[in-house]
Amino acid sequence: MAENMIQADGLVKIYKSKETEVLALQGLDLTVETGELTALIGNSGSGKSTFLNMIGGLDRPSAGSLLVGGKNLFTMTEKDLVEYKRNTVGFVWQNNGRNLLPYLSALENIMLPMHLSSTKKKREKAMELIELVGLAHKKNNHLNTMSGGEQQRIAIAIALANSPKLLLADEPTGSVDAKTADYIFDIFTELNKNGQTILIVTHDVALSKKVKRVVAIRDGKISSERILKESYADRLKEVTIDWRNEDTQEEYVILDKAGRVQIPKELLAALNLKDNKAKIELQDGKILISPPK
Repeated sequence: MAENMIQADGLVKIYKSKETEVLALQGLDLTVETGELTALIGNSGSGKSTFLNMIGGLDRPSAGSLLVGGKNLFTMTEKDLVEYKRNTVGFVWQNNGRNLLPYLSALENIMLPMHLSSTKKKREKAMELIELVGLAHKKNNHLNTMSGGEQQRIAIAIALANSPKLLLADEPTGSVDAKTADYIFDIFTELNKNGQTILIVTHDVALSKKVKRVVAIRDGKISSERILKESYADRLKEVTIDWRNEDTQEEYVILDKAGRVQIPKELLAALNLKDNKAKIELQDGKILISPPK
């Protein structure tokens, strides 16, 4: 069995102010194995960005358990956390301004994180990464001469500069065109084939339908998972497939450790329940939920 890169159990995050208390995560359970490429989806306010920031060491959990790469994020000191963010996780933001410095060249931007580590032969490593994202010919360019898609590809190279165990990407295709989005996904796929563990938060329907495992968060908990059908697994680069509209994945609801399951709102609406009570029974190996008689 593969080692777990992410192990979240009963994860809770509460944001408090003088007037209000917001429960962003409500007992979230999730396991991501080393070497997986996983996408995280959910509506605004569902808790997915909170979870990503927690894994990235940018926010602290309120309760539960969170291990990343064998490191316990609950017990880390501030010094441990700095080391963790430097060497365990790499972050790609939707906003390129959080990844890139405008007064440095593309190659200098990639080399910058390496000055904070023991990485040897920094220029050679930076050249390998800029070639990986297909921009070696732009190595001396500054931001004002590069497109948004090119900047995002440089941002991926920066996130990989210190060879992180886990690559996190927050809406990496959110501000680029469809062709560039496909190119960026191809980079992630190639990285994953070489063993890189990747977790992507995305609203991009076409991208999420290409990922082998998609985890949906609703109301601060994992509500369902979608798994890529075998018939599509080897066809990721086929231009004839309408990834936005084809039914490429099987969807499964997720039972938490207490046996609870989230029922999609549209299905509950179809039941036309008068209150929060429903009848549940087992028939022919299937669990049926129906309105009370």
